[in-house]
Amino acid sequence: MIHLDTHVLVWLYAGEVERLPASLRARLGAARPLYSPMVRLELAFLHEIGRLLASPDEVIDTMAAAAGLRAAESDFDRVSRVAATLAWTRDPFDRVIAAHAIADDLPLATRDERMRAHCRVAIWD
Repeated sequence: MIHLDTHVLVWLYAGEVERLPASLRARLGAARPLYSPMVRLELAFLHEIGRLLASPDEVIDTMAAAAGLRAAESDFDRVSRVAATLAWTRDPFDRVIAAHAIADDLPLATRDERMRAHCRVAIWD
């Protein structure tokens, strides 16, 4: 299993797999993709401001059918406790998305350099 950051999920939904390194594409092909419920909220914000044309449900439902995407089910109290320790960012989306992957002890696919520098489970290869 592997957690997906919001932009990775959007790129996969849009069919822009070439934006991902070949090694990450191979990893994704061999692992079940997960998303933090915080990703759904970030997708909603992006949709509301016009940066994402598809609704969050359309993105998630399409990827669930195409790639077996499912929501991570970690206890939110545990995730929020981890998030409270991530002082390297003030972005609530990044904080909870990273915390969810850390709480699950699973890799988090993200191109975000700051997240990769500070989050022990963040990968881009």
